[in-house]
Amino acid sequence: MKKRIMDVITIMVGALIFALAINLFVIPNEFGEGGVTGITIILYYVFGWAPWLMSLIFNSFLLIVGYRFLDRQTVIYTIAAVLFHSLFLHLTADWSIQSDELIVNALFGGLFGGAGIGLIIRVGGTTAGTTILARIANKYLDWNISYALLFFDLIVAFSSYFIIGAEALMLTIVMLYIGTKVMDFIIEGVNPKKAVTIISKEQGKIAEQVNVVMDRGVTVIYGRGHYTKTPQEILYIVISKQELSQLKKIVKTCDKNAFITIHDVRDVFGEGFIDISK
Repeated sequence: MKKRIMDVITIMVGALIFALAINLFVIPNEFGEGGVTGITIILYYVFGWAPWLMSLIFNSFLLIVGYRFLDRQTVIYTIAAVLFHSLFLHLTADWSIQSDELIVNALFGGLFGGAGIGLIIRVGGTTAGTTILARIANKYLDWNISYALLFFDLIVAFSSYFIIGAEALMLTIVMLYIGTKVMDFIIEGVNPKKAVTIISKEQGKIAEQVNVVMDRGVTVIYGRGHYTKTPQEILYIVISKQELSQLKKIVKTCDKNAFITIHDVRDVFGEGFIDISK
């Protein structure tokens, strides 16, 4: 229950930040946007229709169409995200910020938009619209969510060329790209995982210390030296960036001559990390 409450709060914060991106940076500078939000902004520029209302209508329709591709929790979180986003779009519609620098506004529009959507996706929700398509692409095609979203968003963004013009479109593309990088950072987390392989004559001691002190599992891979033909046990361990220093101390204590390689890991699923079913 406590996790659900924190997830809803995170969705609320993400929806607010995303709404601020639209009302503070996108609309005042006549930028475009991607996805359903981009369509609602075009309708606002042409007909003056309220973005919050159009967003609620379009996203509700797309959620009804796409709910079968999402699990129950994602559907619930998405409903919350859509409602909060529309609410905050309405409440912050008259907010403004004094800045006439288009490039600065584009940068901050991307920063706010990416952070807002990233927070929502990180806890398992979506903002409906093209985010649903991005999650479907991630689930069935193993596409990176951030880049799948950028792909679908660019399709809508390019269609706004005839409304906002070439310069605003170019700045919109810059904004969407920045938003994608920020979103990727938020979704993947500030603590990327590390995969460590260790070759040592004291592999047994190292593995035992990792199990006992760090409470991490160790996989033993059997290999041999190409030149010496000597059989060798290779340890494979996946840990967080913060745990790396502790692991190095363990290896140094057990075997100063150990050979270690460290690799960045983007996605880790399984016990002790993320449930693969999510």
